[in-house]
Amino acid sequence: MRILAFETTCDETSVCLLDDDRLLSNIVFSQINLHRKYSGVVPELASRAHLEKISWVLGAALSKAGYKRPFFSGGRLSGPKIDAVVFSRGPGLPGALLVSRVAAEAASRLLGSKLLGVNHLEGHFLAYEYEGGTASRRIKFPCIGLIVSGGHTELWTAEGYGRYNVMGRTRDDAAGEAFDKVAKLLGLEYPGGPSVEKEALKSGLSGFDFPRPYMEDTFDFSFSGLKTAVAYKLRDMLGHDFYEKRLRPSPADRSRICLAFEEAVSDTLVHKTARACADTGIRRVIIGGGVAANLRLRRKFMELSDKLGYEIGFAEKRYCTDNAAMVALCGARRLAARATGGSLDIAPDLAVVSWP
Repeated sequence: MRILAFETTCDETSVCLLDDDRLLSNIVFSQINLHRKYSGVVPELASRAHLEKISWVLGAALSKAGYKRPFFSGGRLSGPKIDAVVFSRGPGLPGALLVSRVAAEAASRLLGSKLLGVNHLEGHFLAYEYEGGTASRRIKFPCIGLIVSGGHTELWTAEGYGRYNVMGRTRDDAAGEAFDKVAKLLGLEYPGGPSVEKEALKSGLSGFDFPRPYMEDTFDFSFSGLKTAVAYKLRDMLGHDFYEKRLRPSPADRSRICLAFEEAVSDTLVHKTARACADTGIRRVIIGGGVAANLRLRRKFMELSDKLGYEIGFAEKRYCTDNAAMVALCGARRLAARATGGSLDIAPDLAVVSWP
């Protein structure tokens, strides 16, 4: 089965072609340079950029997959038949989601192909299956799913494809959002995850200690207080008006703060996941999302695996951030199971639920 997939939930415009679990193309256009001066994603600018780039990205994906120009002739694609068109219907930014929705519907009608809307977070989970350019690492169920991205931090139990139960989710700042906000406090570049990680790697032992928001009575997450703890540390070091005056700590102190913050986030994610494994008796964990690319987090989970014998699986780094390949895989697994299509409406706050 050949699938054309679109992804525009936030600030990456991506289109891919998947043919029986083999990626023919996966083109991603990043808007990082557009949003960097604002230290975060500006929704209106993101939507406009998706609209401007979607045709180019689609053309590049089709061309790399072997389709020759002109791509469409008389309502037909000049190349092998595409069986289904898939897009992320949520969660994400409303205007950004609309771009994929409209592009996918147009392509579906031109091609006479089935149209399917899927869940972006499920894509981060299933992205683990990609090894190189092929979805050859099938997830073994049951397992615990940990999604750590810019806007979401969630723990699931997964009994099979499309059979998910959310154990806990973020109550305020997600892990990736906390990285971005701490980077902004420290005067580091957006996106915050790679910037904080780079700084942390420059330090040995931090000498600082930030709280771990374990919240033992729940599997929910809360990283807002951790971000505030970093702000208080900077206030104590630089004065109460450090942010307004754009004061920054020394390079050594900045690296120490980044290391201490990174340790606190990683310890919290590992602790919660270990608790979920202990409570459910499930010893297999799949981790996806942009923060899953963080080296320290991966090391902490490998230490957990060595200590308790849990099976820990990370998506490859190239598939951790938003991309259409993970969206295509959602569609492929759903179509293989002959699950009903469900709604095609965009859903900015879409929650992960089992397939209809």
